[in-house]
Amino acid sequence: MKTQLRALIEQGLTALRAAGTLPADLPSPEFVIERPKERAHGDFSTNAAMLLAKAARSNPRALAQQLLDALPATDAVARVEIAGPGFINFHLAPAAWQQQVRDIHAAGAAFGRNGNGAGKTVGVEYVSANPTGPLHVGHGRAGVIGDCIARVMAANGWNVKREFYYNDAGVQIENLARSTQARAQGLKPGDDAWPADAYNGDYIGDVAASYLRGDSIEVEGHVVTGKDDAGDLDAIRKFAVAYLRREQNADLAAFGVSFDRYFLESSLYADGKVEETVRELVAHGHTYEEGGALWLRTTDFGDDKDRVMRKSDGTYTYFVPDVAYHLSKWQRGYQRAVTELGADHHGSLQRVKAGLQALDAGIPAGYPDYVLHQMVTVMRGGEEVKLSKRAGSYLTLRDLIEETSADAVRWFLVARKPDSQLTFDIDLARSQSNDNPVYYVQYAHARVCSLLRQAGEKGYAHDAANGDVSLQLLDDAPAQELMRELSRYAEVVEAAGTTLEPHLVAQYLRELANAFHGWYHASPVLVDDAGLRDARLALALATRQVLANGLDLLGVSAPEKM
Repeated sequence: MKTQLRALIEQGLTALRAAGTLPADLPSPEFVIERPKERAHGDFSTNAAMLLAKAARSNPRALAQQLLDALPATDAVARVEIAGPGFINFHLAPAAWQQQVRDIHAAGAAFGRNGNGAGKTVGVEYVSANPTGPLHVGHGRAGVIGDCIARVMAANGWNVKREFYYNDAGVQIENLARSTQARAQGLKPGDDAWPADAYNGDYIGDVAASYLRGDSIEVEGHVVTGKDDAGDLDAIRKFAVAYLRREQNADLAAFGVSFDRYFLESSLYADGKVEETVRELVAHGHTYEEGGALWLRTTDFGDDKDRVMRKSDGTYTYFVPDVAYHLSKWQRGYQRAVTELGADHHGSLQRVKAGLQALDAGIPAGYPDYVLHQMVTVMRGGEEVKLSKRAGSYLTLRDLIEETSADAVRWFLVARKPDSQLTFDIDLARSQSNDNPVYYVQYAHARVCSLLRQAGEKGYAHDAANGDVSLQLLDDAPAQELMRELSRYAEVVEAAGTTLEPHLVAQYLRELANAFHGWYHASPVLVDDAGLRDARLALALATRQVLANGLDLLGVSAPEKM
């Protein structure tokens, strides 16, 4: 609808230029078309006249009237009026909403998608957990937010590459290796010889036992085999990392999160990319040495202070490989990069961006885009759930999926804005009631499927063509409200992809389900009148299609029975 109204306004502006009301060479401004907060103000509103008034040397309201008079006639608009300082408000005719139903039927699964991304490549990185233990609920939130960002960007025409960055270098991996070795040697948490920084979860015992049995672990095409040798720390390290990478992949697959590429931090060192990046930074004059350390002048690029790159002991600080990694994204053709992280990573963002700009490699300012999420509090029976015996100190993603469902986990973890605190109520997620949003939305989809089954049982054959023709019969308020909600879907998809906020889709689906349930209770569908019945079935099927399309963007199933 916004596209159609924009075209009408552009035709009106062209007419005003031809009439001399506007300068012939005056370009159209970046006017907006939006839905007013108050329905009484119309279905859509534009500020086009207000933006052009100065150039036209006219009062905004007077210019708005001239633009209104120049708009071409259309059956889609019932009336147009001027409000406030010069807003133009459009009240659409029922025919416009009815056409949206036909458009949904014609587009099917493609309805709501657009080509705004123009096929450009974007890399979306998410989860990127250290392979040192089971994934916790925070990793789950990262996984579903990142996956849904990838989905909505693909719906906006981007060529999306999903990426997992394994932090498989550093002290955490050494702690993992020594923890596993201690278990392999027969030690356990609490023993005098148990390493001080060891991981204490039961899963470490599982890794050690698998290693000693000589199990073979396959991860992304590579096979690592254990052996009955508790003294080979290097072998234990490789086996433990492979074992836990496989476990993490299984956890993510359990609720539909996958990746196109797994990138190892260790490869940046092995391939010399970290050293190469440092040499480039030095060569471009943005570094200096002080106190035996190598510093990057990140203050040249907006940071509040300069940052150490290479410490006096010769080791690199953790943001340096991050710069090398994001440089590799640019070199691999990612015209845009989105990195989803926990809010605790906030401190490193500016220095990574500064490092990329200091390379003078043509990388756009602001690259990459960061999406930060807050942590999750899990509740059951009114009390917080914190611990998992398997992990030792936190609730795992697998625990949450097993207690509820993959659909519920995905919905609840993505349904709020990423930077907001999230409380996951296990009891609510398991309930089959209207208070459970995922159940409420899925039930709307299943209800339409049930309507079709009931129609068949009653001997009613739905005539789709007759339904599209008879849509003018749907002039009651609940039907009009449902059609208005259906018309918003494409706008929501565009907004979610532009702002990287897939929670907008979840919010919309709940509102659409509410409009559908309200219409369903007010308007019997399987009536004797074939025209009215087919029209109402047409509206129900359009709703089912949009619900299915939106649920797919969230990675949530659209059940036919509940």
